[in-house]
Amino acid sequence: MKHELLIRLGVFIAVLIAMALWEAIAPRRARSFARAARWPANLGISILDSLVVRILLPLGAVSFANYCTAHQWGLLSAITLPKFVSVIVAFITLDLAIYLQHVMFHALPALWRIHRMHHTDLDFDVTTGVRFHPIEIVISMAIKLVTIAALGAPAAGVLLFEILLNSTSLFNHSNVAMASTADSVVRLLIVTPDMHRVHHSIVVRETNSNFGFNLSWWDRLLGTYRDQPAAGHLAMTIGIEDFRDACELKLLRMLIQPWRGATGEYPING
Repeated sequence: MKHELLIRLGVFIAVLIAMALWEAIAPRRARSFARAARWPANLGISILDSLVVRILLPLGAVSFANYCTAHQWGLLSAITLPKFVSVIVAFITLDLAIYLQHVMFHALPALWRIHRMHHTDLDFDVTTGVRFHPIEIVISMAIKLVTIAALGAPAAGVLLFEILLNSTSLFNHSNVAMASTADSVVRLLIVTPDMHRVHHSIVVRETNSNFGFNLSWWDRLLGTYRDQPAAGHLAMTIGIEDFRDACELKLLRMLIQPWRGATGEYPING
């Protein structure tokens, strides 16, 4: 799709800046670490992730969707639906796939080792939303490509999903204060920062809840929803038990983390 990369990059930068400003003006929690201690590695690994995906999977999700529809692959190629309905179906299906993928990364100890780097950030802010190990990003992209092929998702639906997934990940990882009434209304549809912060709690049962990144429906429908952290948002501890040292905020430590330490009690089937 023409200008896809520019559109996605432009929206990403705009949302990142907007959420960072909101955090500065109205933070939800006091910071445990200065931005300078965390942001270089978090943003650096985001850039590395993008480079790795471009090298290993150069076609990209949107281009792959165009290829699939051109060759009439997938369920949506076999049935006739209005284009806007196909776009909505693609968006919802991809969102469900990412929810299930997230549960899988918490359920299997080997995948938890890869995913836990995201959870070992010792603060919770907008840059946590881009702190993922490159191996996880590649696996996630592969799952998306398989879903796109099986569904025959239209490129417009895939582009919409990619833009909103990136934007909502930045939003729901942000350290921003929202009025409780606004939060309760917004989380009926979209995962809010207070809802997702529970997922970053050091408490195992809270870590293994609220898996949604975008739509909040899946946690409610599939029994993984938790309304609030037991300790409250201001007193809760962010992170996991085994990686509490500030050195874990360094890029190299983040990259080698899957091969260090035990899995502990966090994997659902551990």
